[in-house]
Amino acid sequence: MRQIPVDTSAASVMVAQPPAPKIANRQTGEVATDRETGATLFVVNVMFAANDAVDLLAVAVPESGISGELAMGTPVALTGLVARPWERDGRHGIAFRAVAVTSLMPSKAA
Repeated sequence: MRQIPVDTSAASVMVAQPPAPKIANRQTGEVATDRETGATLFVVNVMFAANDAVDLLAVAVPESGISGELAMGTPVALTGLVARPWERDGRHGIAFRAVAVTSLMPSKAA
């Protein structure tokens, strides 16, 4: 599958909706896993602001790639973000995947 790297160096990225398990089959509730590693996949919805435009992106990330508290409004870094064009049954779109989503907020001391 073709992957297009996405440059995030000039973008501001914030959590729009906290991580939730990615559902592979809505009828059965089956949670999606990475085909190569078997890792459980999560979706983090982010606000991606760059080049005077703002988009909401649903980014799939393995559970192990979620770092820090990712509450709504938290600024984050997206490591290894790629876009994957897809087409199925006459529908098409772009899926986003990252190696990691990391909070840029300092962790709270206990």
